[in-house]
Amino acid sequence: MSSDAFGDHVSIVVFGASGDLAKKKTFPALFGLYNQGLLPKNVNIIGYARSELSNEELRERIKSFLKFKDDAAKLKADGFLQLISYISGPYDKPDGYHKLEEAISKYDQENKVQQSERLFYLALPPSVFTTAGKNIKEHCYPEGARLRLIVEKPFGHDLESSRQLQKDLAPLFSEEELYRIDHYLGKEMVKNLFVLRFGNAMLSGVWNNRHISSVQISFKEAFGTEGRGGYFDDIGIVRDVMQNHLLQVLTLLTMDRPVSFDPEAVRDEKVKALKAFSIDNDNILIGQYGKSEDGTKPGYLDDDTVKKDSKCVTYAAMGININNERWDGVPFVLRAGKALDESKVEIRIQFKQVAKGIFKEIQRNELVIRIQPNEAVYMKINSKIPGISTETSLTELDLTYSSRYSKDFWIPEAYEALIRDCFLGNHANFVRDDELDVSWQLFTPLLQYIEGEDRPELEIYPYGSKSPKSLKKFLIKNGYVFDHEGAYQWPLTTPSVKGKI
Repeated sequence: MSSDAFGDHVSIVVFGASGDLAKKKTFPALFGLYNQGLLPKNVNIIGYARSELSNEELRERIKSFLKFKDDAAKLKADGFLQLISYISGPYDKPDGYHKLEEAISKYDQENKVQQSERLFYLALPPSVFTTAGKNIKEHCYPEGARLRLIVEKPFGHDLESSRQLQKDLAPLFSEEELYRIDHYLGKEMVKNLFVLRFGNAMLSGVWNNRHISSVQISFKEAFGTEGRGGYFDDIGIVRDVMQNHLLQVLTLLTMDRPVSFDPEAVRDEKVKALKAFSIDNDNILIGQYGKSEDGTKPGYLDDDTVKKDSKCVTYAAMGININNERWDGVPFVLRAGKALDESKVEIRIQFKQVAKGIFKEIQRNELVIRIQPNEAVYMKINSKIPGISTETSLTELDLTYSSRYSKDFWIPEAYEALIRDCFLGNHANFVRDDELDVSWQLFTPLLQYIEGEDRPELEIYPYGSKSPKSLKKFLIKNGYVFDHEGAYQWPLTTPSVKGKI
């Protein structure tokens, strides 16, 4: 265990304990770790919010969101819930914080804790971060204690607000104490990018512009705003998904090899890569979903919580250039949208065409990394079809996690992995202040453009469609070659007798 890891007696305080994020993500993640024996059995978990609730009422709210893979997990649920207590108090007055400090001090005294260790999780709107942070620092951070503060995104809504938030928090907590959580960095396949890239010579050797012709990172959701449009209307798909989740994936995908696994070495390389990114405002596609073609699903503007003249972007595709020696000339596309035909997040890396020569027709190789659902890594390769001919066929080298690993194999949820990282003092999968600043410098001009008076026109696409109609043209413009269409057959049932190469 790292020397920075917390010990056996830790107080974990979840602010916003009665809210959706805490109930659906934070407390279930803590239970997942508890179920795997990765939290101390007598850890002190306290929920804090303004709602007037008893301990039992909070426990009942949480219980329905806990996930049980087997009967053994169900049996552990009551033990976990009994570890949770609740304190009601305002975020902007010291009263509740005094009660919180008394509860933590009592726990420390009963367990003869030499150095108090405290993890505060702010499952709160950003507008409350500074207020809560000031009161934590003043009333719940005694001299000699060790403290870590997890802050949920969004970290501002543009460069100015992000810098103001950082300016407000910096005097209160050091960068070592702050953990800015983007849950995509905790996803198993995103964490696996590091090993896939740097642990395999067959991949690291071709991970450059000499062999790769284009890269896409796509995020698709099969549902719309569903009554939450009022919230989404002020954010849009670019802030909600692209400036954080997809940009983090792209950074890990393109950064150079760090000198070690040290968190700061990793984050140094991420910042270095980010500084080479550029976005061309003319190389974007934006859209908004309308009614489904059969009329059963409403359009975005049909949501009662949305302004009827809203120009909110629910679909975006953008080209990104990386201006360094490794990636110069390779087009990268980030695309994300709501109300599409499926929910899926994947990376698609297309390699350059092999020299044809002896081949009359040969397909390009593609490496596909599916982040969710059903994690997988597969390579599309050319192979001879069994039989007496030399005809080729496109097939796959396939690592699908559900096939490779037992159903009992524990793969932590993203929040489980990240809370454990915080517990261990590992910053590698959290966002550093300078990294955040560079990302907002990249995206703020784009946001000002697509939200300004001279914004590009929104393309309306039907709810449940694969994408806006102009996406294919956009991808071709950005270097993707659709030569796989019609080339893939599954399964092949008879041997080939053709003599074609």
